[in-house]
Amino acid sequence: MTDQPRRVTRTTRVTVSSDRGVFMISVAAELAEMHPQTLRMYETKGLITPRRSARGTRLYSQEDVDRLRRIQELTAEFGLNLAGVEKVFELEAQLERTKARTRALAERARELEAEVARLEELRRELRAEIVPYRPGGALAVRAEPEGPGRTRIPVERPDSKNP
Repeated sequence: MTDQPRRVTRTTRVTVSSDRGVFMISVAAELAEMHPQTLRMYETKGLITPRRSARGTRLYSQEDVDRLRRIQELTAEFGLNLAGVEKVFELEAQLERTKARTRALAERARELEAEVARLEELRRELRAEIVPYRPGGALAVRAEPEGPGRTRIPVERPDSKNP
């Protein structure tokens, strides 16, 4: 056995938000398997918008790289031109907005249903506390409900012949 010092390897992992621009154009192009000039062209067409460093260097995020791969998929595999890709992206964005709006409306509907249930319960409680009044100061006796949510209270009317 030799007495060589053991090498210790340490790995540091850094977590970066997927929308943070960290890749320079050459790295982003390599990750997306494209030529850097293609990325510049897509930026000119408005299909991708990389962040910029303080010195104006393009910085691509992982989301940008994923979008570049999606553009490549739509053009190479589905035969779309860039105008078609742009339309697909517009429709996908519209679909996401519609889904978000639908989720918000569904949540609001649940809130309103809960509020209606609360108000119905409050109505039932208040109805139970109401004491019917008969003309002449006598208390009326509550009758049994007639139909859903209705109670008929017999009321004696003063006789017009008998003051």
